[in-house]
Amino acid sequence: MFDNLTSRLSGVIKTLRGEARLTESNIQEALREVRVALLEADVALPVVKDFIARVKEKAVGHEVMSSLTPGQALVGVVHQELITIMGGEKVDLNLSTVPPAVILMAGLQGAGKTTSSGKLAKWLIEQKKKKVLLVSCDIYRPAAIHQLEILASQTGADFFPVKDGQKPGEIGAAALDYARKHHHDVMIVDTAGRLGIDEAMMQKISELEALLKPIETLFVIDAMQGQDAVNTAKAFSDALPLTGIILTKLDGDARGGAALSVKHITGNPSNLRVLRKN
Repeated sequence: MFDNLTSRLSGVIKTLRGEARLTESNIQEALREVRVALLEADVALPVVKDFIARVKEKAVGHEVMSSLTPGQALVGVVHQELITIMGGEKVDLNLSTVPPAVILMAGLQGAGKTTSSGKLAKWLIEQKKKKVLLVSCDIYRPAAIHQLEILASQTGADFFPVKDGQKPGEIGAAALDYARKHHHDVMIVDTAGRLGIDEAMMQKISELEALLKPIETLFVIDAMQGQDAVNTAKAFSDALPLTGIILTKLDGDARGGAALSVKHITGNPSNLRVLRKN
């Protein structure tokens, strides 16, 4: 996405050569190039419209410094807005609570929640020196529970076993009690997903969130989802108090527009993390 945008902005610099000020008329073509680049990257149309409007508002009437060309000045505005929409300053996970700090993983089936739970546990153990408990509340996919158990053994995390017939709320409550008694610093909860948004799924994960009161609720989304990422992000954002985003499989998508779309639609998640496929 950024390579394509860079290529188009290089042409923008040439078209604005010789201008002393950025005006509504002389940046129209330049903004069209930016718009096309973002749409080609599969950024959602509402996000593109809002982004272009903000760039235009800040660019029009912008005095050009003697050391810059008008094209360079416009590129500077675009760059700053990209930083803003991607979240600005880096913010770490918030673990400042009475242990265990509960991290709830939310997202559709196949987005990479289980794998991301394992990777997050590994990072917390190795980089933050935390004692981590992995918990699976995905009772609909026994394979997901087994996968999380394997990831726990591979990363050095503890795993909370699930009994037959237990409901997600029962698992979550028992795991939280276990984590407190065994002095775990962090409890990562993998949740059930569906192939698409449905009311039953959102209701269950909302109930689980209310029960566990997680300090972090991370939305896991497949970067290759493209335009559908907007609807998915909005549904989860409306149902849950999201605090961050985990973007998976970004290295498998040359466009990467989901990164901008999801961050914009969900509003305020401060953590945007990119996890590779392997």
